[in-house]
Order: sequence, then C-alpha cells, then structure tokens
Amino acid sequence: MGILLIVAIPVVVGVMGAGHWYVWRRLIRDTTVPGTAWRRWSTAVFVTGPAFMLTSFVGSAAGLPFGLVRVLSWPAYLWLAIALYLLLGVLSGEVIRPALTRWLRRRAARTSTTAQVPAAEPVTVPADDAPAPAAVAAPATDTGGEAPAELSRRMFAARLVGGATAAVALGTVGYGTYGVLRGPRVKRVTVPLAKLPRSAHGFRIAVVSDVHLGPILGRGFAEKVVSTVNATQPDLIAVVGDLVDGSVEELGTAVEPLSGLRARQGAFFVTGNHEYISGAEQWTEHVQELGLKLLANERVELAAFDLAGVNDVTGEDHDDGPDLAAALEDRDPSRTSVLLAHQPVFVDEAVEHGVDLQLSGHTHGGQLWPMNFVAELANPTVAGLERYGDTQLYVSRGAGAWGPPTRVGAPSDVTVVELASRQA
Repeated sequence: MGILLIVAIPVVVGVMGAGHWYVWRRLIRDTTVPGTAWRRWSTAVFVTGPAFMLTSFVGSAAGLPFGLVRVLSWPAYLWLAIALYLLLGVLSGEVIRPALTRWLRRRAARTSTTAQVPAAEPVTVPADDAPAPAAVAAPATDTGGEAPAELSRRMFAARLVGGATAAVALGTVGYGTYGVLRGPRVKRVTVPLAKLPRSAHGFRIAVVSDVHLGPILGRGFAEKVVSTVNATQPDLIAVVGDLVDGSVEELGTAVEPLSGLRARQGAFFVTGNHEYISGAEQWTEHVQELGLKLLANERVELAAFDLAGVNDVTGEDHDDGPDLAAALEDRDPSRTSVLLAHQPVFVDEAVEHGVDLQLSGHTHGGQLWPMNFVAELANPTVAGLERYGDTQLYVSRGAGAWGPPTRVGAPSDVTVVELASRQA
C-alpha cells in the first residue's frame, strides 16, 4: 500500500499541475497582457487554488487538527469543483474559439470589400526649394508574423470564450453549492410488491443516504436533514450508509440532531464505505446511542415484511463484510423482504437470495455532471428504481455531498418509498 501511495501521489500531482497549467494558459495567458495587474491576480488564483487542495488533502491524511481541516476544506473543495468546469469549458473552447476567429476574419473581409473608396484629394506639388517631408517610420512591433488585425481577432475570441467559460463555471458551482446547503428535497417513489399484504399498502420508508457529515457539512446540515425527514411523517426511516466523514470525537456534536429522527417503526442504520474509513466500530456503537437500530447482517420481522440490513462490501477488508445468508436465515420466504445495503452492486446477492426490494445509496447520482457517466461504469443503477429479475433496486442520490459541497445534474434528496400491495 505504501509503494502504491509513493507512486500515485506524484502522478496525481503531475496530472493536476498539467491540467491547471493548460486551463491557465487558455484563460489567462491567451487573454491578458503580460505585466498587468489582471494577469498577476488571476495567476495568483491559479496558484493558491491547487495549493489549498494539496494542503487540505495531505493535511487531512497527516492528521491536522480537525478545526484547521475545516478551514482548508471549503476553498479546497470549491476550487476542485470550479477547476472541473473551467477545464470542461476550455476543452469546449478548443472548438468554439477557432470557429469564432474564422467568422470574424470573414466578416472583416466582407466589410473591407464593400467599403466605399474615399474621393481622391488634390495633389499639391511643392516648390523646387521646399524641403522634402521626412519619412515616418512604422512602429517596430513583433507580431510573430501575424497582422495586427488577426492578433486582435484572436485575442477577442479568446477573451469572449474565456469570459463565458469563467462565468458559466462560477455560476454552475455557485448554484450547485446552494442546492446542497439549502438541504435535500423530498422525492416520492411508489414500489409495488407482489407479496406485500393489503394491510401494509401505503407503508412509507424514508430513505436517507450519503449525508457525509464532516469538515464541510456539520450540525446545521444534520438538523436540516432531520427536519426534512420528520416532515414526511414516515412509518420507518432507513439510513443506508455514508453518514460521516470523520471520527466520533470530531463529529460527535454534528451528529447529535439524528437523535431527533422520528418514525412509527423506528430508524435503522447500515454501514457505508465511509464508515469504515472513519472507524466503523466506533460509529456503529455511537449511532445506537443516538437511537438508531443497527442492522449488521441482521433482520427484524415487522408486521408486514422482513427488514434486513448488511454491512457494506468495504467491510470485507476489515473482516466485517456483508453476509446476506446470515441476515435472511430461517425466514419465511412467503413474506416480503426489504434489504438495506449501501452499494447498488450488492443487488446480485439480493437477486440470488430472493430479496423483493433493495434500498441503496453510494452513487450520489454522479453528483457532478458528467461524473454520472463514470458512476454508471461501476454501478448497475446510478439513481432511481430498476428491476433485476424478481428484485427491485432503488438507489437514492443521497442527502449530502462528498468532497465539494456541490451537485450538478444530481440534486440531493430524501426519498419516501411508498410500498404498494398488489392485493389492494
């Protein structure tokens, strides 16, 4: 593992450096005049942004005080999101900028051919003894072989594309950050289940995933999530992992509002991969102190269906992996089964064991477009409800955000899954 880090860190730093240099070259060098205040200030931004990123990432891994990590994380992760959309904009500009320059060139050519020729002025012949006018030398300018007009067109195109790129990137990240910080919205989904009894028709499960309380999203955000969930008046609450990014010591105060979750059948919790990064043993103990019921490869038999929960697949690296067979052991197969499993990839196990409905999170719906396409490569379902054989899988986009407190094209949600009986 140590060798991999030694190799990976220089590679990551090199890729980040090359990407920032490329974006700086297009947005700053190609649009500003050397020596101007605008070039100096904008270049400083392109230096301090990645510096914050590296300091935050390395400092967090090195065990910097949590308070300092919180201070560093805001500019670091916001810059990460901004840099992503600046890069996408600059890549798009590689097509737009030359096309715009050619259009300007043709427009100038049409204008010059249609311009009227000015009338000739009378020629005055100087007297024989009048001194000849001195020749005026043209200013010596290094244009690199290009006409000044062509340089002007190229600069105009670069500034127009660069300005639009910066405006769109900042606006996109700003709106996406606002969407996260205001708290998740409620999404409602109806899931028909063949074996669900008529008495359970309309049973509502509030699915909460990927809250990611940590250096950026803290106690205030937890209060918003709890308020949103309780307002739906669910019959049962399912917290399906990735609740925290940090230790119990660091985030004990932040998670306290979760003790206020209220549902008629209670609130249940299963681990996500980030719990194992943050200390799963301590967190599984602490969430129970907050009133959540832990389902660690276990099930509870409710009046209308069996509710099972498994540890996250990351637990396999900690001798604490998922065991669905143990969770479903000796259960009556004629009853409906609902499974809480953090990662959608576990649906293959669910199908094999005849689970009727699996509730998951993990993907964030991609969180930052176009990362949803990357998420699709690693997950059978990125967001929403899909069927796999006789098993239905619902994947929530999650209530919070990991890394940048920003979502683009994947709004955060708390999903109310309403179970429907085919006998109703």
